[in-house]
Amino acid sequence: MKILITGGCGYKGSVLIPKLLDLNHKIINVDTMWFGNFLPKHKNLKNIKLDIRDIDKIKINSVDAIIHLASIANDPMSDLDESLSWEVGALGTFKLLNFAKKIGVKKFIYASSGSVYGIKKEKKVTEELSLKPISLYNKTKMICERVILSYKKHFDVIIIRPATVCGFSPRMRFDLTVNALTVSALNNKLINVNGGDQIRPNVNIQDLVDVYLFFLKNKKFKHNIYNVGFENLSVLKIAKKVQSKIECKIKINKKNFDPRSYRLDSSRLLKEGFNPKKKIDYAIHELISIYDQKKLKNNPRFYSINWLKTKILKNGSKI
Repeated sequence: MKILITGGCGYKGSVLIPKLLDLNHKIINVDTMWFGNFLPKHKNLKNIKLDIRDIDKIKINSVDAIIHLASIANDPMSDLDESLSWEVGALGTFKLLNFAKKIGVKKFIYASSGSVYGIKKEKKVTEELSLKPISLYNKTKMICERVILSYKKHFDVIIIRPATVCGFSPRMRFDLTVNALTVSALNNKLINVNGGDQIRPNVNIQDLVDVYLFFLKNKKFKHNIYNVGFENLSVLKIAKKVQSKIECKIKINKKNFDPRSYRLDSSRLLKEGFNPKKKIDYAIHELISIYDQKKLKNNPRFYSINWLKTKILKNGSKI
């Protein structure tokens, strides 16, 4: 299969693309490469350094599927430059959809976010519940979803709403909950927990990548939108999981913390036949093992918001 991936140099793409290459797929990766490129060289991989807002500049006759990962990746990063977030998110996605229609794409898979639900008290947050985004990042994801669904008469559309991702990637992210708490415990013997009672759903990056493979492989599905999250835990419970494996102290801060609290119910995906294999514990053990091997590099590119700040000039112009 010939697959176009946007944002493939990111945290998820750097795990997904090698798996796709191992399965003999041909990959065209479109990425600004703001955070670098940690992908392996391969005869079936073509990397194009390009902003998706300029997707029309690519000369491609056809691809079988598009996996759309590109976005300004989370709440703090989106808030750095609101116009950039809307342009890359909504405008970039709209241009990509028209490009997909033009070249006859058969399947379009979009990486949305479980955070589009906002703050929910329900123990089972299913795909049927209303969306109440409370941040700019959530809002751009919600709008992108609606625009994408309007194109489902032209090609198969799958929207994935992942939980907070954890685990190792060649393009690591140290600003995601499990990763951040684990690395803090390893480096500082201290975990700072902001709040602690808020519930966060989690998914191991290996399982999330397998979800993309699952939707590529299977042709027809009952729905267009699927939650992907298998462990709903409070931030404090996650910290205690880390503490049980790494000797460290936990310090709780009850002021000025992110209030988002929500669960994800992924029964719809499980009923389709997907079987998750990895958990938070696996991610923590994996990070500890790589750290012990001195292979967990402290690259400034792995702290997404701080790195992006260096990429937005003080006068407001973009890269």
